[in-house]
Amino acid sequence: MRIAWLLGLAGVAVVASVLARSAKTRPSMAAPLSGATRISQAGARFRDAAARGDAHFDRLKFRASAHFGTGRPAYLAAYRGFADASGCEIMGRVLADPPPGLPATGGSPWRNFRDQWARFESDEVPGVTVEARLGDAVATTVTDAEGYYRLRLPMQAPLAHTEWRSVEVSIPGSDIVATHAVLAVSDRAEFGIISDIDDTVLDSKIVDWKASARLTFLHNARSRKPLPGVAQLYRSLQRGRSGDAINPLFYVSSSPWNLYDLIESFMTINEIPPGPILLRDLGIEPGYFISPKGHAHKLENLRRIFAHYPELRWLLVGDSGQADAEIYAAAASEFPGRVHAIYIRDVDPDNHSPFDRGVDSIIGRTSGVPMLRVRDSESIAEHARSIGLLPAADVAAIERDVARDKAAPPQVAP
Repeated sequence: MRIAWLLGLAGVAVVASVLARSAKTRPSMAAPLSGATRISQAGARFRDAAARGDAHFDRLKFRASAHFGTGRPAYLAAYRGFADASGCEIMGRVLADPPPGLPATGGSPWRNFRDQWARFESDEVPGVTVEARLGDAVATTVTDAEGYYRLRLPMQAPLAHTEWRSVEVSIPGSDIVATHAVLAVSDRAEFGIISDIDDTVLDSKIVDWKASARLTFLHNARSRKPLPGVAQLYRSLQRGRSGDAINPLFYVSSSPWNLYDLIESFMTINEIPPGPILLRDLGIEPGYFISPKGHAHKLENLRRIFAHYPELRWLLVGDSGQADAEIYAAAASEFPGRVHAIYIRDVDPDNHSPFDRGVDSIIGRTSGVPMLRVRDSESIAEHARSIGLLPAADVAAIERDVARDKAAPPQVAP
C-alpha cells in the first residue's frame, strides 16, 4: 500500500529520535551536530544494524522495491465475523504475503519496526474469487480493489447459546484456505458490549504522538500493555447477571485492518475476551496513531451491529482521546432505548484537560442515557453494578485485577 512509504518514513524518524535520545547520554568531545545530521546518522545506524545477517530485512527490501508485489494470492486474512439466527456476516482480505509471525519475546525495536513496516506494506490482491462454506450453504464473491471480500451466509442451526462457529473460506483452484471464527449471538443474551480499542483496551498513549509512535513501531503484541483490569471487566460483563458467557462483545476501532493480527494476538496473550473486531481501511491517510479526525466508519459499524440485533441493548465503552463520546451520543439518540450506559475512559485522569471539557460538553445530550467520564475499570464496574448489570462479587474481582495490572512495569519510559 502507498501508505506504507509515509508510515515508513514516520517510523524511521521515530527510530532515529530514540537512537538520538540514547546518544545524548554518551559524552562526546566532538563539535555539536545539526539535527538533520543526527537524524541521518541515526538512520544509517538503523540500516546497518538491521542489515547485519538479517535475511528477513533483505526480503522486506525486495518487497518494498517491488511495492505492489507479485499480484498472486498467497494468504487469506480471515477476520472474525458475527451472526444471529438469520445468517452470518464475514469479511476478510486476500494478500500476496502473510503478516509477520508473533515473536517469542518482546522482540528488539528493529524486529518490531520491520514487522510493522511489513504490515503496512501489505500487498493486497484484487479481483480474486473467494468461496465460503457453512454447512450446506455456499457463497462466492470477488475481492475489491483493496483485496477485501465480504459475504453473508444463512445459519444452519438454531442458536441455543452465544457461541463461536466456523466458516471455511478458500480460493477455488488453489490450496489456499482459512477459517473465520463467527460469533453467533443467542436471544438469551442480556445485553451486549461495544468497545473501542486504543486507550480503551490497549494502552496506546494516543494523546502523546511520540509515545504512541514508539509503541506502534517499536513494540509488538507481547510487549504492549492492556489498561488495568480490562480483561476481568470484560469477562464479567460477558457473564452479566446470569453468570454465563452469553453477552456478546464487539470491538470497534479506528485502527487499520493492517494491525488486525497484532490486535488479535494481543487480546489472546492478555486473556481479553474475544469478539468481532471491526477496524477501518487506512487508505491514504497517514498518521493514524495521531488520532485522525475522520471516525464516520465507527458510527456506521455501530449502526450495523444495532440493526443486526434489534432486540438487544448495549453498553458502549470508549475514551476521551478521540471522538467516542460524540459518536456514542449520536448512536444513543439514533437508537432510543437501545443503550444502557456510555463509559468514556479519561486518557489523562490526573489533569483537567481539553479532552475532559470535550466529553463534559456532550454529557447530558444523550436522551436519558447515562454517560460517565471514568477514571478506570473499577469505576465502570461499580456503575454497571449500580444499574443491575453486574453482581457485587465481580466488582471485587475487577478491583484485584486493577491493582495487579498497575503493579506491572510500564511499556515505555516516562
